[in-house]
Amino acid sequence: MQGQSQQQAYDRGITIFSPDGRLYQVEYAREAVKRGTASIGVRTEGGVVLAVDKRIRSPLMERSSVEKIHKADDHIGIASAGHVADARQLIDFARRQAQINQLRYGEAIGVETLTKEVTDHIQQYTQIGGARPFGVALIIAGVSDGQPRLYETDPSGTPYEWKALAVGADRGDIREYLEDHYDEGLTLQEGVELALSALASVNDDELAPVGVGVATIGVDDAQFHELTDDEKESYLEQLDILAAQDEADDENDE
Repeated sequence: MQGQSQQQAYDRGITIFSPDGRLYQVEYAREAVKRGTASIGVRTEGGVVLAVDKRIRSPLMERSSVEKIHKADDHIGIASAGHVADARQLIDFARRQAQINQLRYGEAIGVETLTKEVTDHIQQYTQIGGARPFGVALIIAGVSDGQPRLYETDPSGTPYEWKALAVGADRGDIREYLEDHYDEGLTLQEGVELALSALASVNDDELAPVGVGVATIGVDDAQFHELTDDEKESYLEQLDILAAQDEADDENDE
């Protein structure tokens, strides 16, 4: 009985380590990330790509209100998986840091610098009583000094740099697909194709333009660009993974 009560104490207290060195609340935050829809990042020679699963639960929902890709600065984009409200808080923080850097130093913030600012902020919520960790993981992608960079933030406040990664649901399966098909010599267009193909691999090999979000930041102009539905449909048709439009969608369009 005593052991069970001690276990509950470790379970509830964010500032208390368990005897084996674990923070259970941080692990629960990671579970929240796993329950979110998938987000993918791919780094290529020509820039970085973000792709997300924008699953819409009802045809009555305004799909523009489902935000999983965000512009943090002209040269940086962020994709999220997990609690959307937590993601919005962190993205607002990232935007403020980008603007502070621009005003203070007169130059755009580096992708690595911004990532570490965000993860330092996240880490504080793993050691403050009366608060909980952020139940979200972010993929921070951008171009700094002509170099594409791709980072992941973890609910523990740890940053990781990747060549290609996935967060959220089906992360393991998508990562296996990326490991099998990723090549460092990819062009930006091929990076988009890889990200969409990886997302389709866990969605019955078909995607609808309205159900995914894709953004790129190219090395040439270092500008965040979110693909339109027509652009996404073109990619999906080329890859032969375009989902047939169902009757509900047809009725909704009418």
